[in-house]
Amino acid sequence: MLSIRPKVAELVFQLYSRSLHPELFEIYKSRTITRGGYTLKLDITSVGHIITWRYEGMTLTEVCASAHQPLPQRRRVMAYQLKGRRVDQLDCRGGVGYKAEFELEPVTTKIFRMCQRELSYDPKQGLVHQFESSGRMNFGALSYINAETRSRSVFVQAFHTFPDDNAIVKTESYFQLP
Repeated sequence: MLSIRPKVAELVFQLYSRSLHPELFEIYKSRTITRGGYTLKLDITSVGHIITWRYEGMTLTEVCASAHQPLPQRRRVMAYQLKGRRVDQLDCRGGVGYKAEFELEPVTTKIFRMCQRELSYDPKQGLVHQFESSGRMNFGALSYINAETRSRSVFVQAFHTFPDDNAIVKTESYFQLP
């Protein structure tokens, strides 16, 4: 299956207080982790990622997707175009906390290739998906997502490369139990 990533300028970062239907996305890699009373599902999609975190009837779903992706408006609690750097947080019922930081970083070709190589080295540590080349470059985009879980918290890092734009999207998400 051909998987080419769209332009980085089309990306949005969103958070929902609900789950989203998986058929809305083209998912390439997935992993589910259960620990300390919470469940975490990590998905690498055609554009970015979906992180679904569940705890005692509460669901938070973080999505890095295309602005053209038809997504629901209902129970969307954050929505940002992926430009520059941004930090935001949300205090949820019962003392649950969520914090997100993302950055779109344009880099030189040399730094881009170095980052691309490093992200593809150790796939057993996280999820990795290599996309097909768009034709302009001789290599395709890459997505990497990894979770560091603790009994009362989880920290997720995701990196998405965009070779045609010499850009890297980095996200860090932190979910904390009361």
